[in-house]
Amino acid sequence: MVSDQIRSRGITDERVLVAMEEVPRHLFVPPDLEMDAYRDHPLPIGQGQTISQPYIVAGMTALLQLKAGDSVLEVGTGSGYQAALLARIAGRVISIERIPEVAAKAEENLRAAGIEGVRIIQHLIRITRHGDEFVTETFEPVRFVPLIGEYGWQNEDV
Repeated sequence: MVSDQIRSRGITDERVLVAMEEVPRHLFVPPDLEMDAYRDHPLPIGQGQTISQPYIVAGMTALLQLKAGDSVLEVGTGSGYQAALLARIAGRVISIERIPEVAAKAEENLRAAGIEGVRIIQHLIRITRHGDEFVTETFEPVRFVPLIGEYGWQNEDV
């Protein structure tokens, strides 16, 4: 997948290429689609959501120009695959997922792949910094309306 679909199409960031070689993509798709996991097209993951095609994931990740030790906020966890790559490169990922079933499956996928450094949020949290110490408080579950407008969905019913 990496050499045929990604490197050959101009993705040169070695950190991205290595992460994509190390993270087993088939663990982030439904079992009946494992044979298609490494093909360059999106796949359904349930709840009307998809895992993006590998080339697009590689391109988005490369554009971030991440370094070890960076922290990343990801909006829309999906299967957890992108978060896994981000964690491999940067080290720390906070990922927000609005669909509880999708968030739970992503956590399961990340555990199965042995990925650490990803925290998926379904609840309202407050993180307060006191010097070098961070205090995290978790509150009730929340759900927000979809992002709409010029940079969001055009259909408010999404």
